[in-house]
Amino acid sequence: MKKYNSILKYIFVMIAALVITGCVHDDKYNEPNLDDYQCRTASYYTNSQNGYEKWTLTQLKLQTQSVPITKKAYVEAYVSSSDETGNIYKTLYVQDSPENPTEGLTISLDAVSLYTKFPQGSKVYIDLQGLAITTYGGVKQLGKITPLGTRVPEKEVNMHIFRDCDVRVNIIPKVMTLTEMVSANDNLIGCLIKINNVEFDGRALCTPYAPNSVTVDKTIGEGWNSSTNKYLKTAVVRNSGYASFASQIIPGGKGSMVAIFSKFNSTYQMYLNRVTDVDMENHKNSSGVVDSYPRLDGVTSNPCQFNANGLTVKTIAEVKQLNTTANWTEITGDFYVKAQVVANDATSNLYKYVYVEDATGGIRINMNKLDLFLDNRFRIGKDVYIKLKGLYLKDVNGEIQIGGLFTNTSGAVQFGQVEEVNMYKYFFDTNAAARTVIPTDRTISSLTTADVGRWLKFKDLQFIDSDLGKTYASGTSQTNRTLEDCNGNKIVLRTSGQADFGSSDNPKKASATEIEGGKGDVYAIVSIFNGTYQLWITKLSDVDLDNPRCDGSVYTPLPVLYKEDFAAGGFTSDWTAVNVNGAQVWSTSNQGNGTNYYAMMNGFVSGNNANEDWLISKTFSLVGKTKAAVSFTSDVRYAGNALQVYATENYTGNPSTTTWVALPATLDTNNAAFGDWVSSGNVDLSAFLGKNVRIAFKYTSTTSAAATWEIDDFKIKGQ
Repeated sequence: MKKYNSILKYIFVMIAALVITGCVHDDKYNEPNLDDYQCRTASYYTNSQNGYEKWTLTQLKLQTQSVPITKKAYVEAYVSSSDETGNIYKTLYVQDSPENPTEGLTISLDAVSLYTKFPQGSKVYIDLQGLAITTYGGVKQLGKITPLGTRVPEKEVNMHIFRDCDVRVNIIPKVMTLTEMVSANDNLIGCLIKINNVEFDGRALCTPYAPNSVTVDKTIGEGWNSSTNKYLKTAVVRNSGYASFASQIIPGGKGSMVAIFSKFNSTYQMYLNRVTDVDMENHKNSSGVVDSYPRLDGVTSNPCQFNANGLTVKTIAEVKQLNTTANWTEITGDFYVKAQVVANDATSNLYKYVYVEDATGGIRINMNKLDLFLDNRFRIGKDVYIKLKGLYLKDVNGEIQIGGLFTNTSGAVQFGQVEEVNMYKYFFDTNAAARTVIPTDRTISSLTTADVGRWLKFKDLQFIDSDLGKTYASGTSQTNRTLEDCNGNKIVLRTSGQADFGSSDNPKKASATEIEGGKGDVYAIVSIFNGTYQLWITKLSDVDLDNPRCDGSVYTPLPVLYKEDFAAGGFTSDWTAVNVNGAQVWSTSNQGNGTNYYAMMNGFVSGNNANEDWLISKTFSLVGKTKAAVSFTSDVRYAGNALQVYATENYTGNPSTTTWVALPATLDTNNAAFGDWVSSGNVDLSAFLGKNVRIAFKYTSTTSAAATWEIDDFKIKGQ
């Protein structure tokens, strides 16, 4: 019987899910059938034989924190929330009265589709025995303390919360202002409230409530200070990317909003039950007149509807020709351009800019906003209208770009990015489906400045030999690798250290993916820096090098024979630290890396100290190997001597009497910051094939300069 009940329950959940996801546009839902759910009446609790003590929500929230309630007590409340649209998740909000409440409560439950049991307006009785009051994000909440957190387990919900069999009412939102969202009114958290005469700020305009599967905060404001161009008061509307209305565009006018009142730490926020609770596009005042426009900030009509009336269309080639000065050029004409987004920041290789292209060329647009790819206007393949008046053009190291002006910390005006709050003024969704981006075929030798900003395809490229075995980027900095064709023509591939081309082998540092060793097609944006062309890919699959190299060879990454990432802290018997001079010695550290350790040597303690210290590996056998290499990553901070890397086949037990061979490893050179780890690449060990070899790191410092050197991800490779 249990099996059949489980199947029926599964079918019901699936049907409920289809109801939720199928109502994106009108946000209307059928009333849940409550016949099969247990309910109670007030008489159950008032019957003295049952032994219940009635508490108020105020009394409940005054209970000792994180201590389970032992008394047989209950509270009465009214459900203020609904998770029917998916914007509220595993939480039930209640208040002490359906109108003019004085107390609200947040109940944390490990259950979903709560609206099917406790629809908004239901009177509920909450059995408190075994539950506890805790605080999360500054908000008191009711739940059950379990090893997995403070939530009432799903199987126990029906033991603690009961719907009244007869009473269901309309919840009348309590009218508040954003100014009244202060700690003195925290007792109302969890209540349904209504905010009048508010609007979403400029950063939210023309964007969806939330990107798919991503929870975001949108800001609403009330009042307007014309001298500072700021709202008098703001608060946050928190939206789930799983909500049925997530993809709907935020209304551009002003009006009212009904939502659950909440906060997180010091930030007051609201949760929408449904999108129809937002009345900002055709809001009517008390006289029945639509007053959504003008907005508080002065915008007089829907800012997200593009209108070409009075505008002259330009091509990207024509836009570039508008740049006429060495500094920057303001676009003053009533122009617009229609172009396709061909590259964005989805992998963080591009940062706060996208490239757009039309039939005449491509151009970079700089915007002061993260995760532009989550904005529907800037998804790959989307066509976007761009109003140009008020934007600026500048030749940046040979590349003409679009952006805005800003004032730096020294008070100087500079060319930079379009501010997020102003983006709605310039960028408009065409509302057409994304199209496939078609690259233009080019060769390295055929590139011209007209190709800058375009999405191109290069056939039969490969990485140069010296880049094989290296990662796309070293640490957090931007890194150049070199691609070449079979005629020896070369071009730079530039990669950001923040790109998420990461590797499970080394998750604590960005861009840890080793470059491919074959030959094939490369898809990329071409930019230019002081006369040098350079390529930017948007994802790893843009590099497809599966064919044999130009010389016919097939590059195979050397297998890893030995690996040491010092992850556990301390040195194993595989490593010997030898102190020749000075009080400081090699050790391991995890500073700045959480639980990930690395080898570290620092000669600075209460000043610069003279040191000579060696970190020497165990012996590795290269007998029978035809290829071998060593690789590692390094990081340096502060001025001082460069780290030296050696190999030997006859370690005597004393570094000073051993014959060492210097290895030409690539080391970090940026001593101004920690964290920019640099890959050594595959350092050739051909001289030691057929022999036993040890690797050593020699650190030296003086009383004048003592750098900090860090080593990680050590590998011996061979075949």
